[in-house]
Amino acid sequence: VPWQYAVYFFFVCLLGAYIGKTRIDAYVKKTGMGSILVGILATIIALATIGCIIILFLNLAKVDWCVDGFKAFCTVSSEENACPTRLLSLSAEEIFPY
Repeated sequence: VPWQYAVYFFFVCLLGAYIGKTRIDAYVKKTGMGSILVGILATIIALATIGCIIILFLNLAKVDWCVDGFKAFCTVSSEENACPTRLLSLSAEEIFPY
């Protein structure tokens, strides 16, 4: 990741967190409803869970609903196909296809 992107997104997240925190604190202080924080957290967790499930189904649909299950990371049959040698020759897309 280029460092410029990391710095940019760090400051975007920092600003968003600061604005969100001050507004939520002001709302809680004005209304006295501290339970709104629990609701916001529950909503974030629920949306993240739903997003993960959607991504799971989309990735399964790409491979015709074929669930491979757990496989060995690699098998060693000769020195030429040894794990470190083989892994260094693969690209990131071949190691992590999804």
